[in-house]
Amino acid sequence: MTIAYGGDYNPEQWPEEVWAEDMRLMREAGVTMVSVGIFSWALLEPAEGVYDFTLLDKVLDLLQQHGIKADLATPTAAPPAWFFRAHPEALPVDRDGRRLSYGSRQTFCPSSPAYRTAALRIAGELARRYAAHPAVAMWHIHNEYGCHNPACYCDESAEAFRDWLRAKYGDSLPALNEAWGTAFWSQWYYDWAEILPPRATGAVPNPTHQLDWRRFCSDALLSLYKAERQVLRESAPAIPATTNFMVMFNFDALDYWRWAPELDVVSNDHYLRSTDPESEIDIAMSGDLVRSLAGGRPWLLMEHSTGAVNWQPVNRAKSAGELRRNALAHVAHGADGIAYFQWRAAKAGAEQWHSAMLPHAGTDSRIWQDVVQLGTDLRALAEVQGSTSAASVAVVWDWNARWALELPSQPSEQVRYLDQVRSWYEPLWRSGIAVDFVRPDADLSPYRLVLAPSLYLVDEAGAANLSDFASSGGTLAVGFHSGAVDENCHVRLGGYPGAFRETLGVRSDELFPLLPGESLGLSGGGTASLWSERVALTGDAEAVTSYTEGPLAGIPAVTRNAYGTGTAWYLATRPDPETLGTLLDRIRTEAGVEPVRVTPEGVEAVLRRGTDADYLFLIDHAGTGAEVPVAAGAVELLSGERVSGGSVRVPAGGVVVIRE
Repeated sequence: MTIAYGGDYNPEQWPEEVWAEDMRLMREAGVTMVSVGIFSWALLEPAEGVYDFTLLDKVLDLLQQHGIKADLATPTAAPPAWFFRAHPEALPVDRDGRRLSYGSRQTFCPSSPAYRTAALRIAGELARRYAAHPAVAMWHIHNEYGCHNPACYCDESAEAFRDWLRAKYGDSLPALNEAWGTAFWSQWYYDWAEILPPRATGAVPNPTHQLDWRRFCSDALLSLYKAERQVLRESAPAIPATTNFMVMFNFDALDYWRWAPELDVVSNDHYLRSTDPESEIDIAMSGDLVRSLAGGRPWLLMEHSTGAVNWQPVNRAKSAGELRRNALAHVAHGADGIAYFQWRAAKAGAEQWHSAMLPHAGTDSRIWQDVVQLGTDLRALAEVQGSTSAASVAVVWDWNARWALELPSQPSEQVRYLDQVRSWYEPLWRSGIAVDFVRPDADLSPYRLVLAPSLYLVDEAGAANLSDFASSGGTLAVGFHSGAVDENCHVRLGGYPGAFRETLGVRSDELFPLLPGESLGLSGGGTASLWSERVALTGDAEAVTSYTEGPLAGIPAVTRNAYGTGTAWYLATRPDPETLGTLLDRIRTEAGVEPVRVTPEGVEAVLRRGTDADYLFLIDHAGTGAEVPVAAGAVELLSGERVSGGSVRVPAGGVVVIRE
């Protein structure tokens, strides 16, 4: 076994005489698996029901001859032009009522019967033809579900939405009206046919209507994935299936907690944001979340970039050593496969300025040198494959809470879910603390500390689960504006923070969000921004930090409460990064949580655990190099050298992987 290595391979973009060179260079780079056929529907089915598998036959045979496995895709992310000429009703309609045109990708209505029929037909043909092909190691279903058009507002989608609502609410309009609070603004429904998608309207749409729509859209795409998977399983039950998630900064369309159990192998696409000066934190956070979605098991990085991407305002190249650090950081956080978009940089089309393993400049390029070096590195790390991670800290992550928090008409539109979670994750990452992500209703028994940075929406079961964790001896820390609404987006009455008032020993009667640029001093030093609220202590709770100025001077900003046999903290504001880091260090130290390894600032330490050894990844993001203590007699896997003297030197901007 080894760590898989490769990328999207699109030979249809190149003349056949180039393919032999592709095979030679893939072997030189150490490529072991490529994704094939992702956007080839128009070539494989040039007319409805007419198939031409000549190209794919040749490519799969060629890969097999050169010892390279195929992650064979169903090409359903980009239906061909002939399909839309025959079925224009399958084109999506946006919330303003405009029907979009074909000519790119992901441009289809997820609820279209015509699309589903065509997608399952081509998936079935592929499964029957290639189920026994020795090159096929995995099915790659569709591609990046929901990445451009996660919702369609057409009449067919409206009917599918109503069917989904009927199932959810037991075919009871009174139950729906109660859940949606339709007594407000005269929105009461007397007939299912009156319910539409949340199309553009004159004022703010009903929040629960919008929330259920987000849930429906995620489920509608999931039903497509499951339908294709079933077709593939009928012909090839032994071949695992995956689809590529997009757990990264700019995507929130799908509830991946619902999706992940349906994948045989969890895969993810991850791209860096050019404006993020510390994108290595985003890599770590994304990797930890994907590993958690996979139930702690290893996962596959299905796409990332060797350099610049093509879809940001400024698409920067990666600096020296960044390609290697990025890839090995994904491995450190649980990836057992590293793949890129794409193998050979395109000379035409919408992604012609997207970097690739083989760039426009060819093999006489730094990217190619780095790609070859990474292949060598991954071969050296073969024994890491299959190892897992252990964490004593869990961060609560919930897509429903994210969707609800970012609906219109909140107390502050400046409060963004991802910003809040990352602001709490970052100090843990800097301290070398291993982190899992969990659903609110997850089994929390493996953890000493559970953090809920932003849990605006939580149902009774989730709130009780978190409170029980604290009462049973755990340490729970909750961020502001959490527990405010139930699963239907109904405000919990009686004061804030709603579901967590008793657990935290606090009650707020009014919220005081802060203006952009506004800050307040804190009694323990530092400042608070973004949010404040008038907190009163109840029971045995104590104020850890209070405001020193403004209308809430002297009011608690951070509290601590003994609850059962555990402890519950409440952060009723956003402290500045240094103050927040110091506070979280105190909370996790009191909870008995220790770092994986104490390292100098800018050196990331991550541990994967195998059956017979531990694997310590040390990654220097600061570019200064560092000396880090390791176990005597340890082996550095990338060089194969035994470590002497009880410490290892991490080169400036480099990576070492220690077997202990």
